[in-house]
Amino acid sequence: MKTTRLITTFAFAFLMLLSFNAGAQDFSGLDKSPMDAASYPSSYKESNKLIKIVYSRPQLKGRAISKLAKPGKVWRLGANEAAELQVYTNMKLDGKDIKKGTYTVYAIPGEKEWTVIVSSDLNVWGSYFYNQDNDVARITVPVTKDDESLEAFSIAFEKSDDGVHMHMGWGTIRVAVPFTK
Repeated sequence: MKTTRLITTFAFAFLMLLSFNAGAQDFSGLDKSPMDAASYPSSYKESNKLIKIVYSRPQLKGRAISKLAKPGKVWRLGANEAAELQVYTNMKLDGKDIKKGTYTVYAIPGEKEWTVIVSSDLNVWGSYFYNQDNDVARITVPVTKDDESLEAFSIAFEKSDDGVHMHMGWGTIRVAVPFTK
């Protein structure tokens, strides 16, 4: 009886060990282009946001921006999934209404100007499935240069007199997109 009980106990422990390993999760490592978010107001203490963008931050790593965000081609505004814009109050972009809601943001980079596109597409990987018919608003804005070089693609918001400017920077390139109320 003792032997049977001992065998049963070992068998149960062995099965528990197998089931524990079978249920273990495989977690992936860090993305090479980690996801980030920018919002206005940017303070975590302020819960009433006007606008927020979630995007991935590719890094130059010695590469030219033109190789990662090809001039004249629609770009997902970051890496991995296309950037996702949350607008918490009705706004305008170049006079076009952007109603409160969630959108995807793309860009068409150029040497002297970028076209920034707000699209009704959602849950999009890259810009492979970009559909111009779903554009909500477009604006072409000038490119400026800065002395400071940013290794990782970056987005920040800044209050303006009539709304919020979305600033993008990568390398020495700077682009400002004016969202108005």
